[in-house]
Amino acid sequence: MPKVCYTDSQGARHDVEVDAGYTLMEGAFNQQLHGMVAECGGAAACGTCHCYVSEDWLSRLPPVEDLEDAMLCMVEDRRDNSRLSCQIHMTDELDGIELQIADNE
Repeated sequence: MPKVCYTDSQGARHDVEVDAGYTLMEGAFNQQLHGMVAECGGAAACGTCHCYVSEDWLSRLPPVEDLEDAMLCMVEDRRDNSRLSCQIHMTDELDGIELQIADNE
């Protein structure tokens, strides 16, 4: 099973197995990682699953679509590597992806 290397909003690192097809938001939320609020449940409607993807992994992800970009425009501390984790679906190719959960609380 592929793994995600999360760093929560308090700086603690968590290596979590996430089934292919699930979102990175679901992987973090199911583990109750600090900072992963996920208020809208993955509908890209709140921005509370905001994360920073490691630069090494950005080019392997699908591009940001308009809805995600609109939500990211409203989050605090948006960076070039900001993504909504509800819009990234786990695949075997993403095994080992690293991301930092923003302080979404």
